[in-house]
Amino acid sequence: MTTRRKFLAQAGLMSAGIMLAPQLLSAKSKNGVGLQLYSLRQQLPKDVKGVIAEVAKAGYQEVETFGYSKTNGFWGLSAKEFSELLKANNLKTPSGHYGLDEFFSTGKMDQFDAYIEAALATGQTYVIVPSLNHNLIKTAADFKTIAEKLNKAAEVLKTHGLKLGYHNHNFEWTETEGTTFYDTILNATDPKLVNMELDLYWVVRAGHDPIELFKKHPGRFKFVHVKDMDKTNNNLNTEIGTGTIDFKSIFAQAKLAGIEHYIVEQENYTNIDPYKSIAQSSGYIKNTLKV
Repeated sequence: MTTRRKFLAQAGLMSAGIMLAPQLLSAKSKNGVGLQLYSLRQQLPKDVKGVIAEVAKAGYQEVETFGYSKTNGFWGLSAKEFSELLKANNLKTPSGHYGLDEFFSTGKMDQFDAYIEAALATGQTYVIVPSLNHNLIKTAADFKTIAEKLNKAAEVLKTHGLKLGYHNHNFEWTETEGTTFYDTILNATDPKLVNMELDLYWVVRAGHDPIELFKKHPGRFKFVHVKDMDKTNNNLNTEIGTGTIDFKSIFAQAKLAGIEHYIVEQENYTNIDPYKSIAQSSGYIKNTLKV
């Protein structure tokens, strides 16, 4: 991966008076910084209203939802009630994580329809597949089948004015029969229909360079999950800017990637209060990365 020093040298900006390369301005987002609410999954069921207020206090402008169900809504609130809560805290939600395993495996629309209703009620634009049942993608033929179903799901969403996204972990790069699931869906889905939410932590943990993905598939990555890797234990996340991932170089390629939304996610906390953690990450992204 390109180091910060190499990046500045290539840009010809090594003078002491210049702290950041002008290309970093391309990371600037009109949408502000978002938080994947999974980061606070233990707190939300206990006090959803209080948690959302804390998210706003931590400096976020957007949230990405998860865990919606037709019976329990968003932590006991209906989609409409949750939307009003966000508005009361000056927050927006561009996207939500909604599992579509039922649709992919059986074609049934019951659950999918409920998710569409929730997305529309909260003003979301993107329904994002957070992961997949691994039994659905055992073979290269399975990869192609799911790619076709991603296209079909995106077509369904389009009729409602919504868009489809796919969020990765690292299993998507496991080689099977000479290919990988991620390569398959990038190549076999319609770029106009299927967008990618690139989780930068999982890409790096899988041994890949996000910038190379941007170069091969420009414009495909409307969202990035901004998640840093702990310096001593790669299995853990840490606050943005304190780990090993070179976000400056990655964000410098925001226009090439097509990034529109920067979503912080942290799955674990080590000796730090979660609210302090998310505030620290938000501050670093705004003040240092200039998003």
